[in-house]
Amino acid sequence: MASNSRLSAIHRNLYAIFCGLIAAGTLIAVARAQETPGVTSGSIRLGSCAALDGPARQLGLETVLGATAYLDYVNDQGGINGRKLQLLSHNDGYDPEKTTACFNRLKEDNVFTAAFFVGTPTAVKYMPMAEANKIPIVGLFTGAPVLVQPAKHFIINVRASYDDEAREQVDSLWKVGVRKVGVLYQDDAFGTVVLEGVRSALSRHNASPVGLGKFVRNTLDVDKGIQEVRAAGPEAVVIVGPYAPAAQIVKRAHALGWKPVFLTVSFVGTEAFINAAGPDAEGTIITQVVPPYQRTDLPTVSLYRQVLSKYMPSAQPSFVSLEGFVDAMVVVDGIKRAGANLNRETFIRAIESMHDADIGLGSAGHLMYSAHQHKGLDHVYPTVIRGGKPELITDWQTVVQ
Repeated sequence: MASNSRLSAIHRNLYAIFCGLIAAGTLIAVARAQETPGVTSGSIRLGSCAALDGPARQLGLETVLGATAYLDYVNDQGGINGRKLQLLSHNDGYDPEKTTACFNRLKEDNVFTAAFFVGTPTAVKYMPMAEANKIPIVGLFTGAPVLVQPAKHFIINVRASYDDEAREQVDSLWKVGVRKVGVLYQDDAFGTVVLEGVRSALSRHNASPVGLGKFVRNTLDVDKGIQEVRAAGPEAVVIVGPYAPAAQIVKRAHALGWKPVFLTVSFVGTEAFINAAGPDAEGTIITQVVPPYQRTDLPTVSLYRQVLSKYMPSAQPSFVSLEGFVDAMVVVDGIKRAGANLNRETFIRAIESMHDADIGLGSAGHLMYSAHQHKGLDHVYPTVIRGGKPELITDWQTVVQ
């Protein structure tokens, strides 16, 4: 009996130790979660700074809308390891002067990661802030190469670059015999970086831009720029600006009887541009960095359409909101891959592990991240406005006449 009593006491002691270890492990896990900014046992806090008002507001609103739709979908599936995703969106008005205040709001919000930012002139301000404060920014609605060349530890972009878009435009124009290309650009970091992309693309053909004009950001004062470019007689003109000034340019040019081939990059905001330009949008070539949202044969595009219909029933599909949706997918996949030991470093390493990762956008849409590559995609989809809608270009000869 005494022997059995001693065995029972040993068993009780072992059981107590086992329970203590479980409790200690739980406390350690909770403590680690509490130590990671923006992460609790039940939530993960994300933050955004984007243009939610002003002339570029549709770009910010659509980016955040697409991201929010996907986050709502994930939360309805139970979140990530029982944690729901919370997005706190703030406005910077696409104004570099407002970036410090907006980033400080994110710090006050104690976000785990930032995401879904909009614009080059603001992004170049946020970049050093993110690096200095060790807060990741994932998914910026800008293709400025400076963000990812060379790779910055806390800056992770998803889309193709403006260099990729400019090269697609210039090389395709060259193949159909268009040699004289002008640029009418916004006088800021965005305009300059696309201009340099066009210059670089033309230099591959031993050429340079024919006619340059510029206009001030967040204004519609484009007449002088039109005159400057028109005087050089270009056959094609790359417009570099968001939808409001870009629409003003094509409307004013057509009113003057000037009708070169107009092209612009994805940042224009295709649907907002069509609405602002009306019939004058017809024939404008716009390079995109996500597939057309009619491509429901692609799993991610199909999911986007379903989720948008369910969570944002009044919203119409757009290239911008689809890009925000894809950006949110990368954020979520990074958090999932980071596993139980979630912190900012494991999150970044998890995204860097997405090399040749299928994100449901077809063979051209595999993510190509690594420790030295913080740009996920590089494919460009050229479209032309026909009948008030964007159509994928399969033959440039039919759109350049």
